[in-house]
Amino acid sequence: MQNIGSFLHIYKQNSVLPIRLVSPTFGHLPADITDKYGLAHRKPHYFFIFMLKGVTLHGVDLQQFDIKRNELLFIVPHQIHQLPSTKLGTDYFKLGFDEDCLSLLPKQYPFLINPFNRQKIQFSASSAARLKSVFEILRELLSDMNTSPDLVLAHLNSLLAEINAAYFSADKNPADERLSKYTRFKIFVEDNLTDHMTVQDIAEKLSLNTNGLYNIVKHYSGLSPKEFITNRLILEAKRRLYYAESSSVKELAYGLGFNDPEYFSRLFKKATGKTVSAFIQDLSGN
Repeated sequence: MQNIGSFLHIYKQNSVLPIRLVSPTFGHLPADITDKYGLAHRKPHYFFIFMLKGVTLHGVDLQQFDIKRNELLFIVPHQIHQLPSTKLGTDYFKLGFDEDCLSLLPKQYPFLINPFNRQKIQFSASSAARLKSVFEILRELLSDMNTSPDLVLAHLNSLLAEINAAYFSADKNPADERLSKYTRFKIFVEDNLTDHMTVQDIAEKLSLNTNGLYNIVKHYSGLSPKEFITNRLILEAKRRLYYAESSSVKELAYGLGFNDPEYFSRLFKKATGKTVSAFIQDLSGN
């Protein structure tokens, strides 16, 4: 499986911005280019697919998602993206952009942290129509490499605002202080995943008490902070096994910060219902 870290920089559709949009009649690369990246890879950038008609099936971190009309699937950096082997959707927009684009926008969008662990977003007919309009404008802007980056960023900002609103449609105050603290917790876990800090230490780093941290993490994830961190470690183990990044259970365990490979093996089996070797065998059979 090819490393696609520089994909958007090589095949960008703007002279300045690493961004690329694809629809049925726009933006497709020749098969000899796309084939070398394979059907599965660890995403180095943000990726959206918005279905206008038909249905398609994509995998994210070894889970399958069917995306139907007026639904959007989003994938964030480091997640494993499995493309469908057959193209079922008849009308769609696909968009990829990286942190360089995101850093140039006037605000942050909390849905990109995925606090509710939902990869798929459904849109009402009216919001889907607005989203389609913004995608169409972006397609027009990206048809010319020399389009002003400011115009592209303005419409990318509108697109993310629409998606963010739909993601939090059931939450009346998505930008409240609790979500901000939960976002900080998720980022801290990502940045210190293999350090195996205690929940108490993490709470202190975030200027919270352990009860406060527990309530926030439980509210958004349904898990305790310890369960959340364990699940994230197991997910990272699955990703590394998928890419055969470790040659043994011992190497995998040590790479994830575990001092005891046998403890890691027991934890993995408890979380997945499979031993590491059985998980690898299942991957080989796919």
